[in-house]
Amino acid sequence: MPVSAASAARLREAMDRLLAGQPLHTDGALTKENLAREAQVSHATVHRAEDILAEWDAKVARPILRTPGEVARDETITELRKQLRAAKAEVTKLNGRLDALATVTANLYHENQALKKRDRDRRLASLPSAH
Repeated sequence: MPVSAASAARLREAMDRLLAGQPLHTDGALTKENLAREAQVSHATVHRAEDILAEWDAKVARPILRTPGEVARDETITELRKQLRAAKAEVTKLNGRLDALATVTANLYHENQALKKRDRDRRLASLPSAH
């Protein structure tokens, strides 16, 4: 079902404003969602206006522009992911060290027990017999 002449006119005017960088109702990002908002029509109306969408796609054949806030958010997310990867690597390294220390501690404990037993056995063997 095609769009009305009034809706088509609103969409073309909105497209012109967005492409000129002079939006009235949006942040100016070149998205189909903003085209609908700028024209003050529903998203469904935009998708029914196939000829206008074809024009839009031909004119907006570059990557979708992001607002400065979106750019800052994405940079923050990237940095936090980098920090998380580094923290996970550090945790893995420290867990390896902890396992090694636990092994050494267990070996020292058993060695200490063996030495105590050997010392006890020597003291018992060296006691004079009472005859």
